Amino acid sequence: MQEMSYLQDNSKVEALTKAVLISILAVAIILSNLLIIATYANFKGPTEVINYYLLSLAVADLLCGLLVVPFSVYPALTGEWIQEEIICRFTGYLEVTLWAVSVYTFMWISVDRYLAVRKPLRYETVQTKTRCQCWMAFTWVSAALLCCPPILGYTAPVKNDVAHICMLDWGNMAAYSITLAILVLGPSVISIVHNYSYIFVMMRKIRSGEPIHDKEYATALAENLSNPSHMMSFALVFAFWMSWLPWISLRLYEQVTGDVVQSTLINFGVVWIGVLNSFWKIIIMTTMSPQFRIALRVFCLTICCKTKGRLQAELIGLDPDD
Repeated sequence: MQEMSYLQDNSKVEALTKAVLISILAVAIILSNLLIIATYANFKGPTEVINYYLLSLAVADLLCGLLVVPFSVYPALTGEWIQEEIICRFTGYLEVTLWAVSVYTFMWISVDRYLAVRKPLRYETVQTKTRCQCWMAFTWVSAALLCCPPILGYTAPVKNDVAHICMLDWGNMAAYSITLAILVLGPSVISIVHNYSYIFVMMRKIRSGEPIHDKEYATALAENLSNPSHMMSFALVFAFWMSWLPWISLRLYEQVTGDVVQSTLINFGVVWIGVLNSFWKIIIMTTMSPQFRIALRVFCLTICCKTKGRLQAELIGLDPDD
């Protein structure tokens, strides 16, 4: 009896710990991405095109924090599911759609950085605000349409009692699942690897002092390569894939070996380490982007004191009333 009571108490502590961790993660994701969105919305000065892609990522992560993560708190605490099937199916659909939006957006970010280095003299005419917004609209619409067939199916969603998250049943649509993975991961991974490889090769050439005959091009290239956005964007991409690497590795291991990992801690951890990616962005942007730090400072001073916000804007050469 004492051993059974100990196991029950241990189970309650584990459930409470999981629920608290998920709750903290939800609050952290919501607040951090609201701060990113508010910071860029408040900033009135000149902005880079990449900021629109970062806004898209922040919106995707905010939706994840609002509409996906909170639904896992109650199942983690009680072990029971209160969501109706339609809500569970919609949550699973949102997970895949927002993940696809993030992957596609990282691809566009890599393309943007590649063009800044490949065509430094024409970058501002090639990458315009309107073109960027069109690509983002296309990304959201295409991701939503590509991921919608499973939600229209007749199979019930999968309620993962280990990670406490609803997922769509992709097992009954193996051919479509493989096609979707190719459409989402194929162009994205190839573009990211190619574009950042080119950027790092050009950085090495500039640092080694390799001569470039076109002086105007060399000057523009050196100026663009000094932009911290290159390394910041690469850090965002790297953090995203490192966050999801444990989950991807575990799924591949199970598919290749046929062995199913039974550890609840591992299965719970790999899912939520991946979701934790939605929080890392504000840390990376704050530490690696001087422009974001200035915009964040202006926003904070504007919230705390309108006069100080105006003074700060004047110090960086901006008109807060524009």
